[in-house]
Amino acid sequence: MGSESANGTASTKPLKFLIYGRTGWIGGLLGKLCQSQGIEFTYGSGRLENRPSLEADVAAVNPTHVFNAAGVTGRPNVDWCESHKVETIRTNVVGTLTLADVCREKGLVLINYATGCIFEYDSNHPLGSGIGFKEEDTPNFIGSFYSKTKAMVEDLLKNYENVCTLRVRMPISCDLGNPRNFITKITRYEKVVDIPNSMTILDELLPISIEMAKRNLTGIYNFTNPGVVSHNEILEMYRDYIDPKFTWKNFTLEEQAKVIVAPRSNNELDTVKLKQEFPELLPIKESLIKYVFKPNQKTAAA
Repeated sequence: MGSESANGTASTKPLKFLIYGRTGWIGGLLGKLCQSQGIEFTYGSGRLENRPSLEADVAAVNPTHVFNAAGVTGRPNVDWCESHKVETIRTNVVGTLTLADVCREKGLVLINYATGCIFEYDSNHPLGSGIGFKEEDTPNFIGSFYSKTKAMVEDLLKNYENVCTLRVRMPISCDLGNPRNFITKITRYEKVVDIPNSMTILDELLPISIEMAKRNLTGIYNFTNPGVVSHNEILEMYRDYIDPKFTWKNFTLEEQAKVIVAPRSNNELDTVKLKQEFPELLPIKESLIKYVFKPNQKTAAA
């Protein structure tokens, strides 16, 4: 890239990516995608909150673009962040801002995998209405400390013209053995709520994020497939394509609240902006079938 490239102008220099989040799910998949596309890449070894270590990475690698797939989501889930607030701030706020600042200083676009779990259905965006939250809307969900830090950092990153913020939600991939996969999670839960949500099919969207880097896109993007899908709809597909004997039980949000520490975000994100840039983007249910359930199909017919 180089500082002379404006937002939305394609790079001519050979691509070289510096990726943070080697041990994470998205970071690992990004590396595999780069390998399959023949894109040169290196994983950053610096700690996000340690500015000199990031500067050393950039100097050593001399990348065209930087990707941030590092961050604290908590293990096994975001409830961890409620009791580890300083650690969460250190990576999600201090670290992300430091990386954005180093990249800006070097004239580099930063593709930042963020979250769309900073909104919840409200009177202007009612459940089932098809009215999604737009990129410019102010976050209205701070029920979990995780979401609170993510909303804070997103707001601050708006001031960095070199950052492309991708709002990922409830990520799903074709790897149904991965414990981070939303489908894997809900098939293992004793009980699940049943609420339509925007979600991110990584198999379709991660290649798009690489294309966004090539186009030097910046600003905020709702990084989900168009439309919504509910927990039950996903589990019905799982039963139809994978395991005909699979059964599950539902419970209400009120019942769920008794077994989790922090409330969870439920929302629909508007994908008009992303669709304008990538018209081929599939609606969520079609993407689920094409990228997740068909490749894993075990039943005779679905």
